[in-house]
Amino acid sequence: MGTGFTDRLLHGADYNPEQWLHDPEVLEQDIQLMLQAGCNVMSVGIFSWAALEPEEGKYQWGWMDHVIHRLHTNGISIFLATPSGARPVWLAQKYPEVLRTGPNRQRNLYGARHNHCYTSPVYREKIKNLNGQLAARYGNHPAVKLWHISNEYGGECHCEYCQDAFRVWLQQKYGTIEHLNEQWWTTFWSHKYTDWSQIESPAPHGENATHGMNLDWKRFVTDQTLNFMQHEISAVKVNNPEIPVTTNFMYYFNGLNYFKFKDFIDIVSWDNYPTWHKKDDIDIAIDTAMWHDMMRSIKRQPFLLMESSPSSTNWQSVSKLKKPGMHILSSMQAVAHGSNSVQYFQWRKSRGSSEKFHGAVVSHDGSPNTRVFREVSQLGSLLAEMSGVAGTEMNAEAAVVYDWENKWAIEDSQGPRNIGMEYKEEVQAHYRSLIEQGITVDFVDMECEISSYKLVIAPMLYMQRAGFEQKMRHFVEQGGTLVMTYWSGIVNENDLVHLGDMPHQLTDVAGVISEEIDGLYDHEHNRGRVVGQLEGQALTGEYSCSKLCDQIHLQGAEALIIYTDDFYAGNPVVTRNAYGLGQAYYIGSHFEQKFYDDLYHDLIQQLSLKRALDVNMPKGVYVTSRANAQEQYLFVQNFTPDSKVIPALGAGWSPLTRDVNLKGEWTATAYEILVAKRSLV
Repeated sequence: MGTGFTDRLLHGADYNPEQWLHDPEVLEQDIQLMLQAGCNVMSVGIFSWAALEPEEGKYQWGWMDHVIHRLHTNGISIFLATPSGARPVWLAQKYPEVLRTGPNRQRNLYGARHNHCYTSPVYREKIKNLNGQLAARYGNHPAVKLWHISNEYGGECHCEYCQDAFRVWLQQKYGTIEHLNEQWWTTFWSHKYTDWSQIESPAPHGENATHGMNLDWKRFVTDQTLNFMQHEISAVKVNNPEIPVTTNFMYYFNGLNYFKFKDFIDIVSWDNYPTWHKKDDIDIAIDTAMWHDMMRSIKRQPFLLMESSPSSTNWQSVSKLKKPGMHILSSMQAVAHGSNSVQYFQWRKSRGSSEKFHGAVVSHDGSPNTRVFREVSQLGSLLAEMSGVAGTEMNAEAAVVYDWENKWAIEDSQGPRNIGMEYKEEVQAHYRSLIEQGITVDFVDMECEISSYKLVIAPMLYMQRAGFEQKMRHFVEQGGTLVMTYWSGIVNENDLVHLGDMPHQLTDVAGVISEEIDGLYDHEHNRGRVVGQLEGQALTGEYSCSKLCDQIHLQGAEALIIYTDDFYAGNPVVTRNAYGLGQAYYIGSHFEQKFYDDLYHDLIQQLSLKRALDVNMPKGVYVTSRANAQEQYLFVQNFTPDSKVIPALGAGWSPLTRDVNLKGEWTATAYEILVAKRSLV
């Protein structure tokens, strides 16, 4: 991960001292509080453009020099940000072309964040100049450990610069206008293009029902964002290319394909704001855990938790406080899934503007005598005591396919359900069963390799791209276990429906042919009755299913479960097929959670998948682990407001977070995370 990121766990926050330049005493007070809270890193400069360049070409470095010097002399490292996420007023006023144009083709007024065009030559020139100045001045400063590139990239622009860039992108992809017409199926509704200049981005008052175009526009937006990010990186890497770079991702963000970023950033980081206590916290915990594992999987290495709230989040529907214990538990959950940091937005609450009531380490009273500050300080001490965790990894034998481009295509497909295809929910149903049974899970997209895993789960693989169907075929041939589901192998990479049997090029691997699919209303359900058995024997009886019911015919596979209701009662819904040295399962409907729990209980036994701990946990508690060649760390996480009796963990485990005998039963308190360690040598 780069120097300084594997020798200790990092603890810090976004620090915005430019908000307090009128009161120099605030910086000195903040530094003392940072040390008291066990903070060792601060992200600085994220929204500092106007403070650094108040007028075009006129820079003010004195305040930043002083902040960096004071943090460094107190042993606090710095993640130095490029400030492209929010531009100063003078820039938009003098060069209005830098402001975004919406899908309605209307240019935005000045305001908000990320209201700028990634294609604008002026914007690119101005940020390159500022980034270059930052790099020249601070790129070799010993306090600067990481370049924080921009902030939460997102959004799109539909200006003429972007229209021209989109047309160039399409020409490079398709080569000829005839090929584009074929792949977009533009003969439908007589929408055939005869010249590249006729193509525009999707618009609410124009073309928006050509699915291939919609999909390509989303791909273009990712590529153009990446291009702009690379433009920023090249400017800061000139003086000291050894400093690693990151950009902070967002929770289940649909606008960018994050897997595309993996070759251009050195470390993945993301901003985590769960809605704790809105519903059962274990449900929120699983949802959050999945995204932690997604972030770890993008580069298959530890990541950084760049932002979180130590208390409430002001932009959610309700600014709910974290209950006692939840801050440490939720922060340590990130570490338990591969983060080497816990950081906050922001260090000190702002006095005004849109996030003045957002949770922060230091509140408006400036006092350390608060519940939040005490919990942050307690966490800081805990992270310092667990420095060895930073040098560990998480090794997975199971992978789940989550592909942004496939998700985009599913959500735009106009059938078989237009009230929610719920791709994420289907993926999460499989993931949840594995993680609650102590299985480490990687996520892959269709460009990733899968040969190293024992189990690969590919939910709703509607679109096939990057030759992934051949990767799955080879995986099963070589002895892997593949789990496929309904609505798979339907279209090619441009959302053009395959002709012939479905799932395309995988009917022999799955041993089934899908003829049609029944969309169920929200009030409708079917059931599946088990007629076959797996080695673990948990899969038994009947299970409720809903949303979509695939009508499949056996072509070599054996039926494990059959429908019990409707005109397709008696037909198979879950099958197993031997292929090559491996096996493929096909799940033809969305089932209740117990089905996935029982199925994966049996597959875990059958495939001898390694669990974090070979002990069954009570409901609401799950376990993860991180290890290197010398030692293993175990994280037992109780996401309930109740005490839970935990079975004995076995010999060799030493508790790090409290004194308890782990050789026998013990009780985890409400919202407690227990960390234990054992030697592997």
